Amino acid sequence: MKPTHLDTVVSLSAPTVHPSGARCVVAATRPDFRADAPVGQLWEVPLDGGAAARRLTRGFRDTAPRYSPDGRWLAFLRATPEGRPQLCLVEAQGGEPRVLTNRLLGVEQFAWSPEGNRIAFTSREPEAGRYGTMDGVGPRAEDPRLVTHLNYRVNGPGYTGDQRSQLFVLDVPDGNDEPFVTAKGRAKAAEAETPADERETGLPEARQLTTTGVDHSLPSFSSDGQWVYTVSQFDPADVDTLGSRVVRTAADGGGSAPIELGTPDAASVQAVREAADGSGLFVLASTLGESGTDFVGWSTHMFWHDSAAGSTVRISDPDDDFGEAPAALRVGADGRALAIGRRRGTARLVAFAPGGGREVLVGDDRVVTGADSAGGAVVLAFADATTPGELAAVREGAPECLTDFAAPLREAAAPLVPREFTGKSADGTPVHGWLVLPQGTGPFPVLLNIHGGPFAQYTGAWFDEAQVYAGAGYAVLMCNPRGAAGYGEDHGRAIKGRMGSVDLEDVLGFVDSALAEFPELDRERLGVMGGSYGGYLTAWTIAHDHRFRAAIVERGFLDPVSFIGSSDIGWFFPGEYTGWDVEAMQAQSPMAFVDNVTTPTLVVHSEEDWRCPIEQAQRYYTALRLRGVETELLVFPGENHELSRAGTPHHRKQRFEHILRWWSRHLPTEANPAPAEG
Repeated sequence: MKPTHLDTVVSLSAPTVHPSGARCVVAATRPDFRADAPVGQLWEVPLDGGAAARRLTRGFRDTAPRYSPDGRWLAFLRATPEGRPQLCLVEAQGGEPRVLTNRLLGVEQFAWSPEGNRIAFTSREPEAGRYGTMDGVGPRAEDPRLVTHLNYRVNGPGYTGDQRSQLFVLDVPDGNDEPFVTAKGRAKAAEAETPADERETGLPEARQLTTTGVDHSLPSFSSDGQWVYTVSQFDPADVDTLGSRVVRTAADGGGSAPIELGTPDAASVQAVREAADGSGLFVLASTLGESGTDFVGWSTHMFWHDSAAGSTVRISDPDDDFGEAPAALRVGADGRALAIGRRRGTARLVAFAPGGGREVLVGDDRVVTGADSAGGAVVLAFADATTPGELAAVREGAPECLTDFAAPLREAAAPLVPREFTGKSADGTPVHGWLVLPQGTGPFPVLLNIHGGPFAQYTGAWFDEAQVYAGAGYAVLMCNPRGAAGYGEDHGRAIKGRMGSVDLEDVLGFVDSALAEFPELDRERLGVMGGSYGGYLTAWTIAHDHRFRAAIVERGFLDPVSFIGSSDIGWFFPGEYTGWDVEAMQAQSPMAFVDNVTTPTLVVHSEEDWRCPIEQAQRYYTALRLRGVETELLVFPGENHELSRAGTPHHRKQRFEHILRWWSRHLPTEANPAPAEG
């Protein structure tokens, strides 16, 4: 794969299955170089295998499809090139979509009521005078922000205290009621006794249900339609509680109240759905330890909250972890909750019965990214070694592929399939990962890629980074060292208070194991690279080991001390990983060891990265330059921490081009030759 092939990479949303079980709809999105933005439409996929998938919508970016419970409507989010996503409605059989909202900052998430007559949604409600609420008042003319608590901004959305995500509900207009009439239009018509054909027309009225100073997310209705559940923050001024909780809001506007789960094991809620019979709640949550701030390496588990008894119990296995995609939690037609759990570099689809009972529906040979169930059909979106996204139906206990969205990508560049293997760390601990080899016989220069998180995981699925580098002639190594997710809590918490210890031993042990096992690898030509925590461990590695010809440190967590208060992830992040003692922080800080670095290093960062603020990169780059190390600083304007995954297509392409340019200088290959002298 070449950087120019990015616009053939299609990613899929979670599917929605029609109540009949006869068909499903999915959003297919790809980067588009001409629009310089992600574009996407909805596709309808028959489940009987008798017809091909067909494009259902033609919007600029249509996402998040959901059928109404009666199957009559399909709701989704539509964004224009200049606008934010708005809630839209189209008849399930097709037709002209109708816009239901005109929210200044867009709609974030939505849910259908059981009767299909209402939709609840979340949207950021801007403070008057900010974010374009007043004509002619831009950021330079706004009043100053007075910050009075520690958790006040988020990478991407920005400052949150003056644009909280609130809960709204609207009535779904009758399909025969054309045109839509707003509440304002009805009032105006009644007051002036205006004839019906002269009424002001527009959008259905959206009623705001919450007004609190906290964010609400992931709405879902109760089984009787009387309540809307959300995942909601605690008071952001409370520095001793970092979790989130279940809040129940009356759908008719009668107020909100938290649901007390009653267990510290579920202190940080990620998603909630009520059982179909109303008997209780499925809750995805994790603990925050005894301190209420210890988030490091804890798995996300499935809990069952019995509404009558008020009790909450964990129903997932100890080695389960459902932190991969909590927003994908669904309750299927059979009453079971569908959740996606990560395990040893995969993401499995697991079904839970109310009160307990667990079944793995799709196992360890693919990475599930979303799922839905209705009318006896179970459909999932997945990635594997050959595709970034397809749909499959679960039939007789096995997934059967329904689509071929990756065909244009395969025509542009045949996928290079990862080889799974397990190496050994210095202390004998197994280190699980993959090798992606280029075409040819080698020996190939080797790039060690280190993932972010650190509580995240590499998988064996198709990955654009590995495909681009292997396509340029590099053998790509990817592993999940201690600190990564998917291998149990002991594995995830192994680096707490000792970052740069066993995780460094693991990645180096993995390299040594691969060099011993695969003769195609050139042990004399090694490079190392990583982003976020991967940037941390890359910078730490080159300060303690000098075997690598060059390195790339991207959006790195490079100084725990200055990270406190400058990162949007929270004041608590560095201390919970390194310990709060300043000397302990310095002992685990790449900046404290920068004088040991001699490896040529490309530093990559985005100007609007609030997760790992750009000062981390600027100070690291400057320190390298001042001590004479060959280094460059590559800065992307207008981008944030998600550049490599969700940046503008031309920036994502340029990022790959600069990375390959750097490697061509220090590790040239036939496919990526050294630049001409002069």
